Amino acid sequence: MLLLVVAAVAAYGGWWAASNGRFRGTHRVKGAEGATAEPVESTWDAVVAAGPTRAAALGERATLVQFSTSFCAPCRAARRVLTDVAELVPGVVHVEVDAEHHLELVRRLGVLRTPTTLVLGPDGHEVTRASGAPTKVQVLNALTQVS
Repeated sequence: MLLLVVAAVAAYGGWWAASNGRFRGTHRVKGAEGATAEPVESTWDAVVAAGPTRAAALGERATLVQFSTSFCAPCRAARRVLTDVAELVPGVVHVEVDAEHHLELVRRLGVLRTPTTLVLGPDGHEVTRASGAPTKVQVLNALTQVS
């Protein structure tokens, strides 16, 4: 029985390590609650409407939006990687959003854990996302999906 439990935990650990930080899929931006609310046109519009990025501008090629929290150790690693990629690739901007202070935006965008990185195209729409700290190679490969 103990061997079965060890095998199950090892399998879960292997799956978690393999999927952590991988870019896959997107989520639709949920409209604001209430009958008078207008639907949000893009993920970037939702981020800007929440207020954490007043000084930031949408990247010409792509925008990397990172959701993090102050107590999240992998968020620091993700911040370094995303900043490096933004400096390396022309037209790419990195924006960090404090998930603790923008809970409505976190709910609206379906962010379930930190760090979560959204890759937005030049039009501000989400192209792909990753949960966990991505590697530089994973981010560069995700940027190839941006048209």
